[in-house]
Amino acid sequence: MKSTVETLSPTRVRLAIEVPFVELEPSLKKAYREIASQVQIPGFRRGKVPAAVIDQRVGRAAVINEAIQEAIPAQILAAVREHDVKMLGRPELETFPEIQDGQPLVFTAEIDVRPEITLPDLSTIEISVDELQIADSEIDDQVSGLRERFATLKTVERPAQEGDYVQIDLAATVDGEEVPGGSATNISHEVGSKQLLPGLDEVLVGLSAGDSATFVSQLVGGDFAGRDADVSVTVRTVKEKQLPELDDEFAQLASEFDTLDELRDDLRERVTRVKKVEQLYAARDKALAELVKVADVPAPEGVVREEVEHRKEAMTDQLERIGASLEEYLAAEEKTEEQIDTELTDAATEGVKIQLLLDTLADAEEVQVSDDEFGHEIMHRAQRAGVQPQQYYDQLVRAGTAGAVFGDVRRGKALALVMERIKITDSAGNELNMDDLRGGSADEHDHDHDH
Repeated sequence: MKSTVETLSPTRVRLAIEVPFVELEPSLKKAYREIASQVQIPGFRRGKVPAAVIDQRVGRAAVINEAIQEAIPAQILAAVREHDVKMLGRPELETFPEIQDGQPLVFTAEIDVRPEITLPDLSTIEISVDELQIADSEIDDQVSGLRERFATLKTVERPAQEGDYVQIDLAATVDGEEVPGGSATNISHEVGSKQLLPGLDEVLVGLSAGDSATFVSQLVGGDFAGRDADVSVTVRTVKEKQLPELDDEFAQLASEFDTLDELRDDLRERVTRVKKVEQLYAARDKALAELVKVADVPAPEGVVREEVEHRKEAMTDQLERIGASLEEYLAAEEKTEEQIDTELTDAATEGVKIQLLLDTLADAEEVQVSDDEFGHEIMHRAQRAGVQPQQYYDQLVRAGTAGAVFGDVRRGKALALVMERIKITDSAGNELNMDDLRGGSADEHDHDHDH
């Protein structure tokens, strides 16, 4: 086999390969075996059909075609090794080659390659994140949310108002005919929540226990979907929501604390932790964006194209799982498929650039991944997927993606190096380090990012 490599761009090369016919002999023998096991010819047992009979019945040209289909990937791999090409993604044949019996196999393939990236000195990279500020009103909102959870309902003898809870019966008819499944009894409903039928909340305001009313609402499902239905509603009871007093007794009811001040301090700590994680993620994203920009990382088009296909497929699968289609999603988002493709391409391009950058950094720093670190990541992912770690690992091996997870862990360690070495300040000019940003969120996975 003879091969040459031509650089088309920093991220793409063209291989020109020529294979003497004699070197295709193993692939030809394999092709004959494959075809012999597939064809049924009277007088011969399956798999025992002689080559001459296959040539006569199937045709020598078909056998050669099968052989070169099998040979091409192996020849590309051999050329990649010979020229030390850092291959990314799948090779693309410019045209599928045709050869005459006894003639050499000649073809060209284009391959995305890992670009040479010049890494900047990490200590020269500076980024800024928003200052961590917590207003008293945010703690008030947290307390209000907690207070809502411990609210009680008390039956009242008065017409329903917005915010009340009512027990109601509903019955829907279209042109006097009962709607199948259109009746329900003793439903609890918060007036004004818009959780049930359109038009219901408006008629409930002012109704007392025992009162009834009728309104028109468009049905969204069933045999009468899209039709207007007459819906009668009868109120059984009206209940008023009563919030507990904000005092130490409430703190004891709603938490493990004895006083309201202690509860508020705890809520402030929780909000602080959440905001520190947000700061950490903002710092991470800004640092990666800045590094990609400074290092001027190019994105291999073929790899980006594959990533876009993968993301679009995952998006469609996710929509199908919840019973929706891509068309319905586009309509709801008021976007065209071209806009979605552009968004996916932009995100995939950035993601691929970040991976290339972190891989280059991991190589430069000789980042190693221990068995424990890899095992920890497998356990973490298995837990999220709701399967046993061994089962999850076996699935990865079968799918051939264990190496990709290993790469993710290695990139995560490279990212941790970035975050330790760059300069991070907040908008008030305070310098922050990773301990400040982690702020008790040590269980956060720096490498657990979806690029």
